[in-house]
Amino acid sequence: MSDPRDSFFEPVAKARVTARLIVEDAGVIAGRRAALDSLAEIDMVPMLLVEDGTAVEAGTIIAEMVGSPKQIALAEERVIGQLAKPSGIATATARFVAQAGGRVRVVSGAWKKLPFSQKEMIRQAIMVGGAMPRIAEWPFLYIDKNFVRMHGGLAPTMAAARRFDGWTKIVQLRGEYGDISDEAVQAAAGGATIVFVDSGQMADAERAIAALTRHGLRGGVAVAFAGGVRLGDIEAVARIGVDIVDVGRPIVDAPLLDMRLDVVAVAGV
Repeated sequence: MSDPRDSFFEPVAKARVTARLIVEDAGVIAGRRAALDSLAEIDMVPMLLVEDGTAVEAGTIIAEMVGSPKQIALAEERVIGQLAKPSGIATATARFVAQAGGRVRVVSGAWKKLPFSQKEMIRQAIMVGGAMPRIAEWPFLYIDKNFVRMHGGLAPTMAAARRFDGWTKIVQLRGEYGDISDEAVQAAAGGATIVFVDSGQMADAERAIAALTRHGLRGGVAVAFAGGVRLGDIEAVARIGVDIVDVGRPIVDAPLLDMRLDVVAVAGV
């Protein structure tokens, strides 16, 4: 089936149309590479397209392009889709990073749970917003709750982890084998680099930090926290001494950064 736009735009097919992409809200732009690729597919090169990481206010022109009427119509349906969602994620991430103010390192690993086709876009947007998509840099061993269950507890799990000498070892704790403060001590004594309190209860993180301090282990281990963390929780997370906070849905499910494409000039009609 032919594209009806070919017929619809026939009377103005030779026109040169200038259009601008304008953001409706304040935010941080992400998705530039994908937007450029989408424009290249329809033989367009924008006169302007702001860099990833650019902070913008409502009403900012973030892109300007010139093309035929059909090219502009195609650009509207493609480019907004490449920019709005990642920019929303980058905006949400930047807000968490700003709220943390360097006191807590913000990461967001929830992108791994999303469809494969979306993962790279979300991962890149998180980094544009100033956070990291993983709790540690490679090489690391992430020992999740199921690894601990399959080994039958923390002691045999940490014994198995010893063969990964020189690796960062992250141990996810939920208080399944006793009080989470005791689990934190056992994990740290067994060689954990990061004790990851993933219960969603800040009191658990506070108790874990206190227990590690009492046992002289706090200096050698970082404490991470996750579970329903929202922007308003960051102050309390920082206050109790958490080193790393893993934020999930408020970042990866962030709303689009709304934007519109406006035709501003038509020549050659």
